[in-house]
Amino acid sequence: MPHQSILEINTFGRGSRDITAAVADAVARSGIRCGLAHVFVQHTSCSLLITENADPDVRHDLETILRRLAPDGDPAYRHDTEGPDDMSAHARTMLTSTSVTVPVGDWRLLLGTWQGIYLWEHRVAEHRRNVVVTVLGD
Repeated sequence: MPHQSILEINTFGRGSRDITAAVADAVARSGIRCGLAHVFVQHTSCSLLITENADPDVRHDLETILRRLAPDGDPAYRHDTEGPDDMSAHARTMLTSTSVTVPVGDWRLLLGTWQGIYLWEHRVAEHRRNVVVTVLGD
């Protein structure tokens, strides 16, 4: 039987927040021993990623790359309803992803040794984000 949880995650503004433990807890509560955990964020100005969990410089460098690809306040942007970081946040989400899927085995996430799941906030201000964790399997 599938299991679904909605996690409410507070962000601290632009940057990444480790949500691995919260997702792992949802998987453990699911009672599913073997299957898949699908993780989806219900917003258009943040994303999810699986990346290095040992060296925070990796996430800093990823932020540097996105800052170059989707700068805030570009005069070519037409959409700026919520400020100069509005359209750049949408572009950053489009360049990344709003979901990740991780295998589940023995009631736990089967991430690699140096992998973590992160909510990547693309807006400058703090936000409360909803993350849906759906676990399928046996």
